[in-house]
Amino acid sequence: MSATTAGSGPVGPVTEGAGAHGPRRARASLRAADGVRIDAAYEPGPGPVGGPVVVLAHGFTGDLDRPHVRRAAHALARHAAVVTFSFRGHGRSGGRSTVGDSEVLDLAAAVTWARSLGHSRVITLGFSMGGSVVLRHAGLHGLARLRAEAPGTARGTGPGTAGAAPGTAGAAPLAGGTAPGTNEGRTEARGGAQGAETAPEAPAGPQAPPGPGSGPVPPVAPAALPVPLSEADRLVFAGGRADRTDLVIAVSSPARWYYRGTAPMRRLHWLVTRRLGRTVGRLGFRTRIRPGDWDPVPLSPTALAPYIAPVPLLLVHGDRDPYFPLDHPRALQRAAGTHGELWIERGMGHAENATDEALLGRLWRWAERTGGGAGA
Repeated sequence: MSATTAGSGPVGPVTEGAGAHGPRRARASLRAADGVRIDAAYEPGPGPVGGPVVVLAHGFTGDLDRPHVRRAAHALARHAAVVTFSFRGHGRSGGRSTVGDSEVLDLAAAVTWARSLGHSRVITLGFSMGGSVVLRHAGLHGLARLRAEAPGTARGTGPGTAGAAPGTAGAAPLAGGTAPGTNEGRTEARGGAQGAETAPEAPAGPQAPPGPGSGPVPPVAPAALPVPLSEADRLVFAGGRADRTDLVIAVSSPARWYYRGTAPMRRLHWLVTRRLGRTVGRLGFRTRIRPGDWDPVPLSPTALAPYIAPVPLLLVHGDRDPYFPLDHPRALQRAAGTHGELWIERGMGHAENATDEALLGRLWRWAERTGGGAGA
């Protein structure tokens, strides 16, 4: 079955049965809006039919069968239903990884499937690359809503169609960082937090739009955005509301593209941009990576963070993250303004492997307090 929206229902699902209390465990093959097949799994939660569901988005080189992904899913399933899936190019999913661009379509398909199972409230929780994807997905929906409300605009047209933003030509598809030559190597890893902390609120008042990669992007009129949308961004932007999220949690997410300021990120760039690196990715990490550059460059997490509101947003980052230092979550929090909440976790490393069950429990309690854990 072909999809015409940002996500479609299952294509040949294999389930373990369904009873009077709703769907049971299921494994399904979904189809993203561009036709790529996405491997997905469902675990029912302890609550009533129609309760909240967590859609979990893994990091680069992960997949839904990896032990650290299953551990997180099982911990969350004590509180709510959970949908896990493998991004394109990972695990049993089709296609090739675009490292954060077309992956928004995979998330959209998973969210649409979750809603089709009867869940009216969806929490998207992403780690590392998956964190950037949940931010971009929610921001694109917010941008589409603002565009639809703007006088004289029609839904489904991209915000800005003339010319790519300066500095985007020749950009390689990597999560984390700025365009080449802007803020490369910035490593603001100063001072560990004393436990979880909330970042200070960004100052109120208008800000001048920065250049590409120069910092947080304040909200501007959607029609005035100076960049074309990538094909994946356009499909989510124009795809309707079936795949919308009600609450967003991003753990260890990059703020911007092309970051090379840490040794792990320089190795990741080699893995993605070099033929030998992509061979290592395929054979060593079971990750199939699409060669070539992004054209156009997709909107970054920082660029889209201002448009997530009013959907609740939580950013979580470890003060010992070896991939993305603390300037990344702080830039995201500044971009989100007073809307986004930031936890900086003392002693925490990177993504799923560094997220223990205690932190997952705290994330769920935050979701409950903010309404994501409430039934419809």
